[in-house]
Amino acid sequence: MPASPAIPIAIEARTVSKSFGGVPALRDVSVMVRRGETHALLGQNGAGKSTLVKILNGVHPAGTYTGELYLDGTRVHFDSPADARRKGVAYVPQEIEVVPQLTIAENIFAGQTSLGKGFLVDRRALHRSAQALLDEIGIAIDPEARVAHLTAAQRHLVMIARALSTRPSVLMLDEPTASLSSTEVDKLLELLVLLKSRGATILYISHRLAEVLAICDRATILKDGAVACELAREEFTADVFIQRMSGRKAQALFPQRSAPPKRKPVLTVEGLSMPRRFGANRSLTDVNFSVQPGEILGLAGLLGSGRSEILGAIYGALAHSGTISVEGSPARIRSPAAARALGIELLTEDRKHTGLLFNLPAGQNVTIGNLKAVTRGGVIDKSRERQVALERMRALNVKARTPTASVAHLSGGNQQKLLFARALLGKPRILLLDEPTKGVDAATRQEIYRLLSELADAGVALIVASSELEEVIGLADRCLVVADGRLVDEFARGEGDDERVLRASVQTRD
Repeated sequence: MPASPAIPIAIEARTVSKSFGGVPALRDVSVMVRRGETHALLGQNGAGKSTLVKILNGVHPAGTYTGELYLDGTRVHFDSPADARRKGVAYVPQEIEVVPQLTIAENIFAGQTSLGKGFLVDRRALHRSAQALLDEIGIAIDPEARVAHLTAAQRHLVMIARALSTRPSVLMLDEPTASLSSTEVDKLLELLVLLKSRGATILYISHRLAEVLAICDRATILKDGAVACELAREEFTADVFIQRMSGRKAQALFPQRSAPPKRKPVLTVEGLSMPRRFGANRSLTDVNFSVQPGEILGLAGLLGSGRSEILGAIYGALAHSGTISVEGSPARIRSPAAARALGIELLTEDRKHTGLLFNLPAGQNVTIGNLKAVTRGGVIDKSRERQVALERMRALNVKARTPTASVAHLSGGNQQKLLFARALLGKPRILLLDEPTKGVDAATRQEIYRLLSELADAGVALIVASSELEEVIGLADRCLVVADGRLVDEFARGEGDDERVLRASVQTRD
């Protein structure tokens, strides 16, 4: 689809190819983004989206790929992200990349030395500038707070603020809303519309097709490392996107399942409370609920409501007071190891920092949480470990050549499947899931929803916390609304919607 001669091309890739370890990630990909448009880059996990954007931003520098890059019609070579930034190209990666020991303001302006005299930084000017930028974006956090105390979602917002601090002419965002609540998503989309009205050019990667339909002007779809098609705005529909990405027609998003039969609770939480401190971004006050075998219990709420803290306390990762009972017996859960011994597993929301071990290959990431399954006589049986890992990876359709494959080279969706494989290896009876579909494509999302339904049908109790209200309401047999560290509403499947959740959350804050 040739570009209109009246609209100049802001950034372009021509016949770009790149491989990792001999495996092609991109094959003769050509993409052009017009000046002043919001252009969607779509595809299933592993299609090559993130690889292409990292080339366009200098993360994969010139010389590590073949093909050509053009910026405003001039051929360019980006040797690093800093080089790309100097030329007006900013990038917000899917993975969270911040310095926890620094303040929000210091993270936003990291590497920028213009806020002071000589070698000294004017900290007041630094914080004033950060506050002005945060106010403009609509992020209500203190620029003097340390990033270590923020949630994963808040850290992602800091990264977006850092990218915007340079006032880029081309802004590239890789899954920017993966950690955000629906309210925060709306704010971010409003900001992107505003930036576009001011002349910014935006390359937007998202698996949330509703966002693409809402703000994007054109779309390029990648499949298996090559361009499958380009679509104009008038051709946009969710069904078209899914069919072009996967080659299959769209299916029902959430599996149909009957309400589970009434049974005695497998997990009961009474008076769960926790002060706000390091590791906990929201205090909890007198949280009470239970979940039975075969039930999917949803935790819905706004960003920072306390959903993740509830899961962290049950898993023994956060110190707490109150009583947690398993099968009717009070349990002393003071560590994740104690939780796992009781049949409780957690799928973390931050797979890069608290989930995967990038110094280990894919197979060992599967077995690391349950080495008893591959140990004989106190020694790891390498042959057994490989066999178990391969079986688990195949069962979850992890697209990796072998269990020795590098985790860093897997797509976000396949990394998420590795976490599922690890969590399920120990055959848990209670599975805690924090953002289970974060950063995965539509087809993989359906695979995960089907897996969760099958686990519930097999008698596993699932507690699902998600920023996507449609997801948690669509999956859950029963939904709890969390606000300010308290439970403020509860409803069964079919009795509530996103409006009810938002109303309960806002009324509590007021």
